[in-house]
Amino acid sequence: MARVKRGTTTNAKHKRILGAAKGYYGRRKNTIRIARQAVEKAGQYAYRDRKVKKRSFRALWIQRINAAVRAEGLTYGVFMHGLKLAGIELDRKVLADLAMHEGAAFSGIIAQAKAALPEGARVAA
Repeated sequence: MARVKRGTTTNAKHKRILGAAKGYYGRRKNTIRIARQAVEKAGQYAYRDRKVKKRSFRALWIQRINAAVRAEGLTYGVFMHGLKLAGIELDRKVLADLAMHEGAAFSGIIAQAKAALPEGARVAA
């Protein structure tokens, strides 16, 4: 009876993990046990940081909007309240892009938000 070699499944698994560990330093790239740990940890970081990335970008957009509206004498919170009262439904990503690249258009939006605010609304110090 012919000899049966049974390594194909294991070899395929090992090859997949070592492929994912390509570019790692030391034994993390070529020793299966250590490479598996490194790839699993990398996957955990990637999963977590996909959510952190969203938080980071939202914070960046808010900072950019705040900087632009403070130049016009408003705070971020008052400006967002004015937008809501004016019925302008632009998200923070678009507002930040307008503030960075289309100053005149953003100034128009700020004017609309100011007009929608009640008299005596707080302004930036």
